[in-house]
Amino acid sequence: MALATGQPKMKLRKDDTVRVIAGKDKGKSGRILRLVRNKARPGSTRVLVEGLNIVKKTKKARSQQDRGGIIEIEAPLDVSNVMILCKKCGPTRIGYKGEGKDKKRVCKKCGEAL
Repeated sequence: MALATGQPKMKLRKDDTVRVIAGKDKGKSGRILRLVRNKARPGSTRVLVEGLNIVKKTKKARSQQDRGGIIEIEAPLDVSNVMILCKKCGPTRIGYKGEGKDKKRVCKKCGEAL
């Protein structure tokens, strides 16, 4: 299933709590701040997770009062390196259950709504 822009459907959303399953921050959890979709390469979506994947970046001084220097910011992680956290059973995959006209996201392990 694809969206009108040619992007595949995302199961994760903003404000979901996720755990990193691969990379330098493996085992840490955080809240999704932003989804970063790549228009040039559909399917290569990244997520910005609060307090994770911190990188150092140089910042140029824009005015006399503004100081330049090295700052630490969160860099996006690939969506394949994170899993959503269920309140009951921990990291899990997302399933869907249809109730009438609306669809709900559910935990694949325990079936509880996410």
